[in-house]
Amino acid sequence: MATLIFPEHPSPVADAEALKKAFHGWGTNEKAIISILAHRNAVQRKLIRKAYEDMYAEDLVKRLESELSGDFEKAIYRWIMDPEDRDAVLLNVAIKHKPTPDYRVIVEFSTIYSPEELLAVKRAYQKRFKHSLEEDVARHTTGDLRKLLVAFASPYKYAGGEIDVKLAKSEADMLEDIVKEKALNHEEIIRIITTRSNAQIVATLNNYKDNNGTAITKHLKDDPANEYLAALLTAIRCINDPRKYYEKVLRNALNKSGTDEDALTRVIVTRAEKDLKDIKEVYYKRNSVALDHAIAKETSSHYKSFLLALLGKED
Repeated sequence: MATLIFPEHPSPVADAEALKKAFHGWGTNEKAIISILAHRNAVQRKLIRKAYEDMYAEDLVKRLESELSGDFEKAIYRWIMDPEDRDAVLLNVAIKHKPTPDYRVIVEFSTIYSPEELLAVKRAYQKRFKHSLEEDVARHTTGDLRKLLVAFASPYKYAGGEIDVKLAKSEADMLEDIVKEKALNHEEIIRIITTRSNAQIVATLNNYKDNNGTAITKHLKDDPANEYLAALLTAIRCINDPRKYYEKVLRNALNKSGTDEDALTRVIVTRAEKDLKDIKEVYYKRNSVALDHAIAKETSSHYKSFLLALLGKED
């Protein structure tokens, strides 16, 4: 369930006027900006952008960029964009991450998003960056990691819940042989993980666990420096339970030395209108502390207030 709290029929004209007022005077009124934008859904935010441009002949996104700064500005920028356009930007940033691409974002979107959602993001990516997602992933990666990530970015996977029990058993046996041979970059692993429906993959992985008494993830940790294996592990975690995956991303972002604001912002803004409430519940069960309390402790100022508002809490 979503955490975003928003009115049903706000006036985009009134919102645009209030935002314009927030930009005037001695300093920007960040609290006013948060009170509006943190409580509008994607459709409402789009209407505000249009109303603002019609009324003031000015791009609201660019105005916000000029008025705000730091992590708060970045979070607002991610939030106010159309979701598919925002996700295209997030993917581009991940692909061009230095010194190596952030494979986690590519895997995350490719495995957790529905085929329709991913297709919309890929279209937005191509329109904005004049390259296909697959082209840019291939350009910035090499070797086994390239094979895996390009495969994730490419197919339009079946999203149904039907399971072929015989297929799950035969492919679990295939994975068992591959693991025994330590051929973890085998093309059959890539084929199964990147082309089968998530429901079918889960059935195969459960079969593997039943046969071996342990999950396949326990057999993929031989070399933590191997980005291909790390990306494969990420994919399996995303497919098995997206909520647990996102909880771990948030936990790592908040607990590392120096908060990982990029990861924290990404999860909050991309899931606030989807399943952030469920992720919050998993976080509490895993950490015995509420997510909003953890975020309030590790962040500050308007950035903190904005994230808490998206979480359904007020600073």
